[in-house]
Amino acid sequence: MGDSNKEDILRLPNGDGLTGDEVKSPFLIGVAGGTASGKSTVCKKIMEQLGQAEMDHTQRQVVAISQDSFYRELTAAEKAKAQKGLFNFDHPDAFNEELMFDTLQGILKGHKVKIPGYDYRTNSLDFENMLVIYPADVVLFEGILVFYFPKIRDLFHMKLFVDTDSDTRLARRVPRDINERGRDLDAVLTQYMTFVKPAFEEFCSPTKKFADVIIPRGADNTVAIDLIVHHIGEILANTNSAQHSHTIRAAPSSMKRDH
Repeated sequence: MGDSNKEDILRLPNGDGLTGDEVKSPFLIGVAGGTASGKSTVCKKIMEQLGQAEMDHTQRQVVAISQDSFYRELTAAEKAKAQKGLFNFDHPDAFNEELMFDTLQGILKGHKVKIPGYDYRTNSLDFENMLVIYPADVVLFEGILVFYFPKIRDLFHMKLFVDTDSDTRLARRVPRDINERGRDLDAVLTQYMTFVKPAFEEFCSPTKKFADVIIPRGADNTVAIDLIVHHIGEILANTNSAQHSHTIRAAPSSMKRDH
């Protein structure tokens, strides 16, 4: 193939090249839930059980992305507030909805995308450590408000809500924010009572009604996770079978089976 066509080739995790309408569209799973409910742990357990966690990121069939990578850039005044724990990171306005939507659209089109990390200590996006998302068969997108924005919610083929008791979530958040994010106890508790708890009740909790599967107790619910892993395993098996028979044109709607 000539050099002029190289940019039109996308690479599957197994190294196969696809062009045009042969590009596969992944099965997109949204994972919502309150702060420290165990969303990322659920995603991690799913990937571990599918044998994806230790795999090279260029070869993974299942990848996980955090909504935190789509916080919008703060103004100087907002950063000053954030340093004092006075900025509401749990409000929908804290996110870059358009970038989130465009990125997920790119992923669904089989494109390789780059997203920044997030530095919780400085409350800023980390463009020095970009996460490269290669075309995959299944993509997990987790965050507190992944079901809040209608046009983003409509992109998901499956929606999971991690439902964990509020006392448990607070008990997890306090040591996490102190040890991992450099906050002090007073700031953590003030932020929780002022912003986190009200925002959960107003914006996050109501989106539970959109979930196909609710996971009580989060990552401790091994039965629910096993069922989800089994379902994803079937998707991967069907995808691999399609690849081997050279029919890799599964559209999102054709993969949307009973949940």
